[in-house]
Amino acid sequence: MAKTISVKEIANKIMRGEKLFIVDARNAEDFADWRIEGKGVEVVNIPYFEVLDGIEPYLDRLPKDKSKTIYAVCAKGGSSEFVAEQLEAAGYTDVYSIEGGMKAWSEHLEPVKIGELKSGGAIYQFVRLGKGCLSYLVESNGEGALIDTNRMTDAYVRFANERGITIKHVLDTHLHADHISGGRKLAEELGATYYLPPKDAEEVTFTYTPIQDGDRIRVGHVVIEALYSPGHTIGSTSFIVDDQYLLTGDILFIDSIGRPDLAGKAQDWVDDLRKTLYDRYKQLADDLIVLPAHYMGPKEMNEDGSVAERLGVLYKQNHGLNISDDEEFRRTVTENLPPQPNAYQEIRQTNMGKLNPTEEEQREMEIGPNRCAVR
Repeated sequence: MAKTISVKEIANKIMRGEKLFIVDARNAEDFADWRIEGKGVEVVNIPYFEVLDGIEPYLDRLPKDKSKTIYAVCAKGGSSEFVAEQLEAAGYTDVYSIEGGMKAWSEHLEPVKIGELKSGGAIYQFVRLGKGCLSYLVESNGEGALIDTNRMTDAYVRFANERGITIKHVLDTHLHADHISGGRKLAEELGATYYLPPKDAEEVTFTYTPIQDGDRIRVGHVVIEALYSPGHTIGSTSFIVDDQYLLTGDILFIDSIGRPDLAGKAQDWVDDLRKTLYDRYKQLADDLIVLPAHYMGPKEMNEDGSVAERLGVLYKQNHGLNISDDEEFRRTVTENLPPQPNAYQEIRQTNMGKLNPTEEEQREMEIGPNRCAVR
């Protein structure tokens, strides 16, 4: 029986920048679409069904040092155990199967403390490495607000309970199209207020509290201020936390900018996107720390595994913030875009309350990368 390792342990290793060698046993198509990534990760695709009679034909793709640690992964954790056993039979002495496979990897949330708040309290980032999603907890004086949560709500509840934090507010920066929001569910479970930008909520089937430009929400001693910032969606709203942090949702990322086409309104919303990035944000303080709702790859991660950068630095380094010509900007954000997220229409309808998929259906809808950015 092969040794196993949890996705949390793998996540911790990746966020520390450790070098990992991974054998992905899924089929080539699934591997090409989405895989485990990290600054120190080397991953090769050796499909399970191709090594039923032994892994010897693939030895030239494996480490020559038989004592090197190898991690095997598959879709759900079963096939990778067999592959790990095949690796052991070939003489490798330190092999692990990743428990739960890519299914578990997609759903794991790893919390990182971003920093202290000057009014008292702290802000935490939850990194969903398998999907590139980022969500946040603002905490002050025993009260908390959650922003852009994923559907795996237990992780947030457990984290808050361990620290004696009472969640008072749950907010979404916009109506998400790449992942199912846990916001409404969390608010109902915890008796918190759920906020959603009203221009994104015209078709929702549930009760929510509108969050408008200039609205201020108090969390303990800290104030969260709403800044209307359309472009990714017509309702996209950023949040300024304690005059220190700018939560940009899917409008601005560390290495890219948001795409305006996920509701089929690219030509309509491109001018909104440019005005937000080149006017509204430009008026903000350069030392605000940008905290986006997604990241696209390992190079956007800091040494501690967090994803954050000062706004002034992004205006110097992010190509999407340095396109002077209006027509070039329009072409950049409307042409040659990456594929849209898997099942994005069904995800939008679920987030509107129009669909009520089972847990397994939700999991299948979310498989794959987030694809919310202009590449």
